[in-house]
Amino acid sequence: MTLSKISKGLLLGLALLLATSLFAANKGSLQLNDPLTVNGKQLAAGEYRLQWEGNGPSVELSILRGKDVVASVPARLVDLDRPAQADLTITRKNADGNKTLSEIRFGGKKYSLAIGDESAKMDTSEGSK
Repeated sequence: MTLSKISKGLLLGLALLLATSLFAANKGSLQLNDPLTVNGKQLAAGEYRLQWEGNGPSVELSILRGKDVVASVPARLVDLDRPAQADLTITRKNADGNKTLSEIRFGGKKYSLAIGDESAKMDTSEGSK
């Protein structure tokens, strides 16, 4: 085999690996222990899948239950100083007592998804992936 064929093969493999890892980075999961409001929609406690479109920092987040999209909301990818120790949902308590999703952190990842007004008072509750 010639050096150029080996180089082309390695380059193709590297490109495929990079594309796969970028695609995988646009997915996650969410475990809600309590009902939450997301973009005006009430989500029941349970497990959800997350998918987002865009290369950041602004993305469109879709929250799915099974194959159905139950909520879509604009979100922002936020770089963290260090990886989150565990999956974490950060919520804001509304005047009516309901909670609104504000941020999602992913265990072992150095980014989070911020949703809505970050300056509001936030409550923290841990979930599992």
